[in-house]
Amino acid sequence: MSDNDYNVYQDTDGTWKGKRQGAARASVTGTTQKDVFEKTRELAKKAESEVSIHRGDTGQIRAKHSYGNDPKDTKG
Repeated sequence: MSDNDYNVYQDTDGTWKGKRQGAARASVTGTTQKDVFEKTRELAKKAESEVSIHRGDTGQIRAKHSYGNDPKDTKG
């Protein structure tokens, strides 16, 4: 992951946060994963970066979405 990539995760207090890799504070906070992901996705699109969505119960990455930083030579 680069410093422009984002993570969506549930904090210990139950709030969902969207945070840029290496940042001290979250860029987006909210009560639902969906809401935070949608707002974080817009930031990632502008930065042409990636969003990793973490599970609320285990913290493991459950999905990744890439916006503009894919290799040009891949099919699909």
